[in-house]
Amino acid sequence: MKIRAAVLETIGAPAPYAQSQPLKIREVELAPPGPDEVLIRVRAAGLCHSDLSVISGDRPRPVPMVLGHESAGEVIECGPGVTDLAPGDRVVLVFMPSCGCCMPCMEGRPALCEPGAASNGAGTLLSGARRLSLNDQPVYHHVGVSCFADYAVVSRRSCVKLEADISFEEASLFGCAVLTGVGAVINTARLQAGTTAAVLGLGGVGFSALLAAVASGARQVIALDLNESKLALASELGATATVNAGDPDAMEQVKALTQGGVDVAFEMAGAIPAMELAWRITRRGGSTVTAGLPHPDRRFALPPVQLVAEERTLRGSYIGSSVPARDIPRYIEMYQRGKLPVDRLMGERLTLEDINRGFDRMASGMSLRDVIVP
Repeated sequence: MKIRAAVLETIGAPAPYAQSQPLKIREVELAPPGPDEVLIRVRAAGLCHSDLSVISGDRPRPVPMVLGHESAGEVIECGPGVTDLAPGDRVVLVFMPSCGCCMPCMEGRPALCEPGAASNGAGTLLSGARRLSLNDQPVYHHVGVSCFADYAVVSRRSCVKLEADISFEEASLFGCAVLTGVGAVINTARLQAGTTAAVLGLGGVGFSALLAAVASGARQVIALDLNESKLALASELGATATVNAGDPDAMEQVKALTQGGVDVAFEMAGAIPAMELAWRITRRGGSTVTAGLPHPDRRFALPPVQLVAEERTLRGSYIGSSVPARDIPRYIEMYQRGKLPVDRLMGERLTLEDINRGFDRMASGMSLRDVIVP
């Protein structure tokens, strides 16, 4: 079938993207779903910094590629072997398919699925297939989803059935921003009530982490960002204090607020200066958790003596260390009960033709979670 999709044909186009147009709206051929695959009508797709990192080249991927990985949609057709979904079902798409058979999957850590990581890196579906083509040439999938389009074929392992009565726009945020940010707090850090926390980087993931820290009962939640309007929103959403991360004395401000540093610092900006600041504001015996994804060539200088003499911990968190089929329904229920007001994070609703302008908004640091509605 013919679909409309935002195709990245070259990496590293200069901003502003509304002028350079790195994403071209093309008519792309989409093949039917194969075994254990599903055809989805995309109903909403969030703009995420991980997509911007592919556009800029900070996360190298093969091109041409249909971008997009945070989405919700409707099942149109099921391929052979798919018996637990049916046309008309609503689903949230997850950007790490899990095979269920490799060692990480068997350990209950599907975010680290080895075949899933290999297929995502290769730009294919979990099966190794590519269902997209342009002018009879294959087009790569973005982390098994490629939702900047009106339709997508994905692995069944990339779908979580949506039972809750919420809009597709709201549901799409749970596929990445909420899953990653909330999961980093609940699964990776296991933040306890009465502890202190800081969140650096108030994008969709960072704000989700902030909401989870508040919901977990942290007695202090300090928000850090370069944008004053985002810091003001953080205060409205429960942050007990805010600090501009660009202030020369940002570290001293946090330490003064917390008598020496926070129990857990969450780095969500994907920038080395943010990582360094997160490490410096973590107290002795505390943990620094990062879900940011800087360029793979970037390095962070870690004083090993602090790990030992101060019993410090540095932890990575990918997709919030989540089990998506378990966690997405839980987080949606928390949202419906008013514990995770992620609707406050919604930005503009854009058409597919607005997508380059949407990434300009993201690159400026001004936007919240803009959503493409194809």
